[in-house]
Amino acid sequence: MHPPQRIAEDELIRQCKAGSLKYQELLYKQFYGYAMGIALRYSLNRDDALEVVNDAFIKAFNSMGNYDIAKPFKAWLRTIVVNTAIDRRRKDLKFQLNVELDNAGPIISHINAIDSLGVQDILNMMSGLPAIQVTIFNLYEIDGYNHDEIADMLNIPASSSRVYLSRAKEKLRRLIKTETQNHG
Repeated sequence: MHPPQRIAEDELIRQCKAGSLKYQELLYKQFYGYAMGIALRYSLNRDDALEVVNDAFIKAFNSMGNYDIAKPFKAWLRTIVVNTAIDRRRKDLKFQLNVELDNAGPIISHINAIDSLGVQDILNMMSGLPAIQVTIFNLYEIDGYNHDEIADMLNIPASSSRVYLSRAKEKLRRLIKTETQNHG
């Protein structure tokens, strides 16, 4: 039994632009893992992430005519997945924005023991943060958006984005310190 043959990305794109449902399914299967990895960072659980992925692919297929083949497909898809996840979470996040921002202080802690932690340890710590902090941390630290862009996406002031990022980092530092003391 032979493994399924991977079709060249440009052929998948060309056929999807032509509206081929067969090639849309193949594109979905080929990029599902990539999209799911992104969606999981912005979702509360795997079911939410799956909905984000499915919605993002529907948007991608509906917008395929606008895709510029001169640009990397993964980057285009990533933008769609991130925006779909943000749109999905925007309603939830606005209820969490009622947290007082006045008490944010400077972050002074330095920890060098992160090497002893695995990826799953860090993901578990991230899941312990409030959703707004996880979202802003991912947008800023992982996806490279600046605070003004994040503020526009989430309809919050840029200063709030900075505060939530600071709080996320501080809480992660405390969790890492606790975790490394427990394992060290």
